[in-house]
Amino acid sequence: MASHNTDDEEEPDCKNSPLSYKERRREAHTQAEQKRRDAIKKGYDTLQELVPTCQQTDVSGYKLSKATVLQKSIDYIQYLQQQKKKQEDERNALRKEVVALRIMQTNYEQIVKAQQSQPSHTETRVSDEVKFSVFQLIMEQLFMTFRTVSVNNFSELSAGVFSWLEEYCKPQTLKDTVLRILQRHNIMMRDQSSN
Repeated sequence: MASHNTDDEEEPDCKNSPLSYKERRREAHTQAEQKRRDAIKKGYDTLQELVPTCQQTDVSGYKLSKATVLQKSIDYIQYLQQQKKKQEDERNALRKEVVALRIMQTNYEQIVKAQQSQPSHTETRVSDEVKFSVFQLIMEQLFMTFRTVSVNNFSELSAGVFSWLEEYCKPQTLKDTVLRILQRHNIMMRDQSSN
């Protein structure tokens, strides 16, 4: 009797539904598969819109294949990762430069404060004219000594330059030369101011 009731319950469903259970299942599966395909197609279309190298058709003029879209997307993502790493490296280098520049700035500020706190330094500040004059005298002195170097050929010039450097450009020799020039310059300045 119970089994008879079950049959009675199933019969009205079958009569009311135009499709059989199998057909309904097949249709639901087909719809789900179509939704999946539409989602995949939409994903590929979105990739083509986002990836610059996918925004053209292939050489034959046809739309790019899905495999090509994927490969070009992978290539583009790898390129972006390389660019990101390069920018991070550049940013890190710039940060280090900023730190170094701030250290230099602090040091220069301390030097300026130290000079400003010593009035004798501000009073004896050397003008650009005097600096140029002293530099000119030093260079004239060096050029006069350089006249001893032979310039007949390259080998004589090379040998002469090395000898000249050893004789006239050693730190102590240069120091003595600069001191003599400064003394001479001071005497010249005193003579000019007294006249």
